Amino acid sequence: MYYREHAPPHFHAEYGEFEITVDIHTGVVTGKFPRRALNLVLEWYSLHKAELAEDWSLSERKQPLKSIDPLE
Repeated sequence: MYYREHAPPHFHAEYGEFEITVDIHTGVVTGKFPRRALNLVLEWYSLHKAELAEDWSLSERKQPLKSIDPLE
């Protein structure tokens, strides 16, 4: 997530040369990722959707983002 982003609320994920964008409200993925990596990102997203929405709100107000735990 970056401070100078545009709507809709989303986050970026990178894996090697692959990059995706995930809509925080809908979970819609744009871009390409290997299936296993995509499944892990979507699992993490489902566990932290509320935290991602909160961080998006903070970024809109140019406030520090809260750390979100990685997938274990």
